[in-house]
Amino acid sequence: MPRTVTVGLDGSPESLAAAEWAAREAGMLGLPVRLVHVGEPVPESLVLHEAAEGLRLRHPGVEVRAEHLSGRPAEVLTEEAAGAEVLVLGSRALGGIGGFLVGSAGLSVLAHAERPVVLVRAGEQAADEHETDRAGLPSAAAACRPVVLGLDTAHPDEDLIRFAFEAAARRGTTLRVVHGWYPPLYYGYGVPADAELLTSPAVAEAAALTEALCPWRRKYPDVEVAEVSRPGSAAELLADASREASLVVVGRRVRRSPLGARVGHVTHAVLHHAAAPVAVVAHP
Repeated sequence: MPRTVTVGLDGSPESLAAAEWAAREAGMLGLPVRLVHVGEPVPESLVLHEAAEGLRLRHPGVEVRAEHLSGRPAEVLTEEAAGAEVLVLGSRALGGIGGFLVGSAGLSVLAHAERPVVLVRAGEQAADEHETDRAGLPSAAAACRPVVLGLDTAHPDEDLIRFAFEAAARRGTTLRVVHGWYPPLYYGYGVPADAELLTSPAVAEAAALTEALCPWRRKYPDVEVAEVSRPGSAAELLADASREASLVVVGRRVRRSPLGARVGHVTHAVLHHAAAPVAVVAHP
């Protein structure tokens, strides 16, 4: 049975924006979109029906399914994620242009789902993922903004990298791979060093990034790749890059413990500062 692009829908503006994003993604993937509401069936069942009908009208080439399920939202959505190509959730914005306000249920799903989870904020529109037109406004008729991938070169997980390359390929856009690193500790003490010693960590880190991406460039020759290797916080670099991105892709290590809701400090920080939809990809 083919996977679906599954959406957690509760009728809120952010979940409706998530449903629209999911329908666009399902159209690119050639998969059905599945709206899932968890909770009491009335009056939310009307919201579910209306949302499904709206998606069918706006995305006529996409099969739309809708289902009401009972149980605790975090547990049910985590279970539903297992059969999905991707699970899409809405999130309120923290304020300003960036950041997601992730509730306890959403954070639990992020921490336990083993399939990719995408967060979309209220008001997110198709045009927001595209470059500006001649009038200086974002336009769905313009080229898509880059997909941004945060990559740890010490642990370049295949599932994470594949997800980002395929997302960029579907959008016909550039993949911008961001790697943040910290200089050796002695750099912070103001110890004089020659130019070669100062530049050697930067050269090594950039070379590690190039090496990690080399086989993927061969697998996806049509995807233009921009490598960004800079000293500093990976989370801050990704937050900056998100302002010009259509999608930000970050990883989360799978932890089998049922306790807690940890997603990793970089991913957690990106969720609080990103200005674009964020895909969290679980990996070993």
